[in-house]
Amino acid sequence: MNSLVNPPETASPLSTIAQPMIDPFGRSVTYLRVSVTDRCDFRCTYCMAENMTFLPKKDLLTLEELDRLCSAFIEKGVRKLRLTGGEPLVRKNIMFLVRALGRHIEAGRLEELTLTTNGSQLARYADELYDAGVRRINVSVDTLNPAKFHQITRWGDLSKVMEGIDAAQRAGLKIKLNAVALKGFNDQEIPEMLRFAHGRGMDLTVIETMPMGEIDEDRTDQYLPLSQLRAQLEEQFTLTDNGYQTGGPARYVTVKETGGRLGFITPMTHNFCESCNRVRLTCTGTLYMCLGQNDAADLRTALRASDDDAYLSAAIDEAITRKPKGHDFIIDRNNRPAVARHMSVTGG
Repeated sequence: MNSLVNPPETASPLSTIAQPMIDPFGRSVTYLRVSVTDRCDFRCTYCMAENMTFLPKKDLLTLEELDRLCSAFIEKGVRKLRLTGGEPLVRKNIMFLVRALGRHIEAGRLEELTLTTNGSQLARYADELYDAGVRRINVSVDTLNPAKFHQITRWGDLSKVMEGIDAAQRAGLKIKLNAVALKGFNDQEIPEMLRFAHGRGMDLTVIETMPMGEIDEDRTDQYLPLSQLRAQLEEQFTLTDNGYQTGGPARYVTVKETGGRLGFITPMTHNFCESCNRVRLTCTGTLYMCLGQNDAADLRTALRASDDDAYLSAAIDEAITRKPKGHDFIIDRNNRPAVARHMSVTGG
């Protein structure tokens, strides 16, 4: 299809109908996270079951449809857009979408286009991502031990991820490493990961595991409160709170001994809902107004019902009126997830 080679020059005109997105609690929605696929080339134990059943390809929005939807959100005030998955770089022809969205960066309509990746495909795509307007990415790495990395990802090869990180830095991309803190698995490695990241000029963010989707593990065995991890780190590092923000939920500290930044994402012990500016779009066109709630809006129907974006804009407005005040995550011994969908469906 020729349209997969050259992205459209202009978005559908929405300027006469678009209204800023303000939720019922007065929060401006300016950040859209888009899961372009639920598929992944890893099977991380805290995220997926080993034998996952993925969506039929026929259920996915086309890349052109994802572009139109994202462009509608940009016209309505989204200033930061993050592509996620699954693993976004395994989606066929994904660079068509990245280039298409990059035109909004060039035109000044979008402040940042970024993505979260497991790094497995970065060596292949790093230069193209930079050329398309991406300047900063998150790479998920939970351990620097190759054997443990293979254990936690089931299918992953740490050396390929490191090659990807090297390629991304050569291309000029700034990198933040994300690590899910897992009790008894990597909690003792965080100091080493901190020194590694800061030694390479990268930030590190640690994340509490979240009760999303049925997995093969017991999350109560994995769960590590980050308040406990911070106390452990402060035995050997000087951590000073700072006001640095990237638009996401992380709260950052400066590490005196390394000069770098460390972020904490704490959906369980100290949720970040009061300042939530985010909504999440799945690869099927379902909009989740909250990561930790099941309420959702079907934007695929509105998208396909009319070429007039006024109908789509109205559907987005209606969805924003249902954005809740916050989530109610809890991890307990019944081991039932707080929401049934896996993280890979919503895109984190």
